[in-house]
Amino acid sequence: MNALSFLVSTIFDLYLMVVILRIWLQLARADFYNPFSQFIVKATHPIVKPLRRIFPAMGGLDTASLLLAFVVVILKVVILSLMAGAAIDVVTVLLFSVVSVFKEAGILLFWMLILRAILSWVSQGHNPIELVITQLTEPFLAPIRRFIPAMGGLDLSFIVLMILLNFINILLAQYVPFWAMI
Repeated sequence: MNALSFLVSTIFDLYLMVVILRIWLQLARADFYNPFSQFIVKATHPIVKPLRRIFPAMGGLDTASLLLAFVVVILKVVILSLMAGAAIDVVTVLLFSVVSVFKEAGILLFWMLILRAILSWVSQGHNPIELVITQLTEPFLAPIRRFIPAMGGLDLSFIVLMILLNFINILLAQYVPFWAMI
């Protein structure tokens, strides 16, 4: 049962990351003609397109994609609960889905920062994925750079943002009991 739970959880988490990336690409106004962006759009479009007819975008936020992210987490929790034979509490599942989407977005940002830092050391030229990662992470790094400029060629904004992300994760773990179980 553990292997099957792992497989179900991994599949839902990977698709959740793709959906979060779609939302993030739109909020950051990243290049949608980039091959990586096209993959994200094509992987989510069959579900997002019909949802958009019911839930139109509000401002710059794609509500259909956001709803899909919550639905992916809710389905994951319900399927894993049914597999474990546990009771399903609707309020807990809804709260869990909200926390899980935000935590997954934070984890995704964390790993994109790590990947961007590594690529900055080894990249020889412009890679399509590197370009999208830069477009997605720069809105978070630019405000930090206004307060902490590069010192001796070393950009400390990455470290400050990673410390901030870990602080938020630990802070929320204190106040949302099931946060640590996600």
